[in-house]
Amino acid sequence: MSTQQLTRNQTLVYQALEKADGPLSAYSILDKLRDHGFRAPLQVYRALEKLLEFGLVHRLESLNAFVACAHPQHDCCNHGTVAFAICERCGHVREFHDHSIDHRLEDWAKAQGFKAEKTTIEIRGLCAQCRV
Repeated sequence: MSTQQLTRNQTLVYQALEKADGPLSAYSILDKLRDHGFRAPLQVYRALEKLLEFGLVHRLESLNAFVACAHPQHDCCNHGTVAFAICERCGHVREFHDHSIDHRLEDWAKAQGFKAEKTTIEIRGLCAQCRV
């Protein structure tokens, strides 16, 4: 989906996430967008729901926060495994894809007769800068 087809609220939420230095909670997004007429969390949650559906945004389950997709033009964000490396010290989040992991998980699910709808991997630790 092109960002040109987004509603005003979806665009504002997406831009807030794109400009952010790290993941944002829905309430942090609301605080950033109050000057743009956002008054209720429901406005943010509705926009996030659609942005998630379009594959433009990801939810980090362990942080209960959201990030803009690092490469929304790739189909793997919508159908494959989405993986994140999250630094425990500085909070930096790096999105990455490993198609060999995708295939291994798909093979496992198929062998088990399991139909995976969504797979998100979150690796928590220290980034290269924080390790030194």
